[in-house]
Amino acid sequence: MMKEKKSDERKKTLLAESRFAMVTKMHRGTFEKAKEEGKADELLLPLCGFVAKTRGYFTSSGCAGRIMLLGLRKGEDKKGSYFHRKWHRTVSLEEVLEALGEETEGEVWFKLDPFILHIGAKDLEGAEKILGAMKKAGVKRGGITVAKPGKFLVELQGSQSMSLPVKKGAEILADERLLKFLVEKANKKLQWNYERLKRLEREFRKELK
Repeated sequence: MMKEKKSDERKKTLLAESRFAMVTKMHRGTFEKAKEEGKADELLLPLCGFVAKTRGYFTSSGCAGRIMLLGLRKGEDKKGSYFHRKWHRTVSLEEVLEALGEETEGEVWFKLDPFILHIGAKDLEGAEKILGAMKKAGVKRGGITVAKPGKFLVELQGSQSMSLPVKKGAEILADERLLKFLVEKANKKLQWNYERLKRLEREFRKELK
């Protein structure tokens, strides 16, 4: 009975190790390809590059945060949405005004999305280290979304966001004064978001091996 139990545990361990090796290889390959093709978010390259060199972790996907003009063809139904403009950096009022002056469909929303990261770990202990680093960095949103032997996936997300309609059909709903305020506010929030991301990277470098 004892031998059977040890055998089962050994099989589970081998399965977990095999799954982690397969998943890690796949995601690291995807990261390298995106980096070579210039499709990877440049602000995430240091963090993702570090994680890719660790023994027990991998990055699944992520975005460092962005400001955008999101078009919604059918009200707030995201199925018909499209990016009218997307900036992974701070923007100017002139850029936003120029974009809004172009032809669009349906509603256009001015949005700020915070960073979002998916970091994988080999086991629960590794996932808990990710969450520990998250807390030390002051990131409040995060949790384990996948829990399988050899694949524990943690989602981390910033808290800085904005979302409001600024155009409907051909009519711009926000005047220039309001748009100036929105752009300034979004730029400040995005910078704060990037600083939090840097703190997260520093904590990862301390905690993850």
